Amino acid sequence: MKRFMAMLKKNENEHPPPTKLLNLAGQLCQQLQSSSPSLEKLVEAVMGCKNKRYFLTNIHVVRACVSVLIHKGQHEAACRLLEYCKAEEKEELVQLWHEIHYQRVMEKQQADVLTPLQKFRCRKRNPPPLSLCPEGLKNRNYSEEVRQHLHRFAAEVTANPNKKQREGLARDMNLQPTQVYNWFANYRRRQKS
Repeated sequence: MKRFMAMLKKNENEHPPPTKLLNLAGQLCQQLQSSSPSLEKLVEAVMGCKNKRYFLTNIHVVRACVSVLIHKGQHEAACRLLEYCKAEEKEELVQLWHEIHYQRVMEKQQADVLTPLQKFRCRKRNPPPLSLCPEGLKNRNYSEEVRQHLHRFAAEVTANPNKKQREGLARDMNLQPTQVYNWFANYRRRQKS
């Protein structure tokens, strides 16, 4: 830690900082995950330096910064940091984004854990920004054309197709037979209610 702080001070005005310094920051963040006071000191030093954007390309540094900000209750700052950082591991950044919002909900509801439904609702209400998901979130819904075809089949033929019919529908619409099976099971459930 002392070595890192000395190197950081020495290379304060270098753009970009030496790779050795950036790697050392990542290693320290990995090692200090559990020891909070040292991690907070490290994060403070990184966030206070002029070259912080270079440090925020390392996923370990980003994770450490986010965890310290969450621990301090600074959820907005943690979200801004994720939007601003340039780390390559987008899936992990999206997961961190969700963790920030889960933490917010748990604090608001004074709960220790969230149910899967609460997590789902939290993700729906707080989608990650385009900087984290440039291609957008994965949509699990079928296209309008596929839905119309399935609805037409359910109305005109049967809402409970046999295995052969499901396999034929799956082939026609480029889906898996399991997807067709689940769609019809959900369709029948919706019709009952």
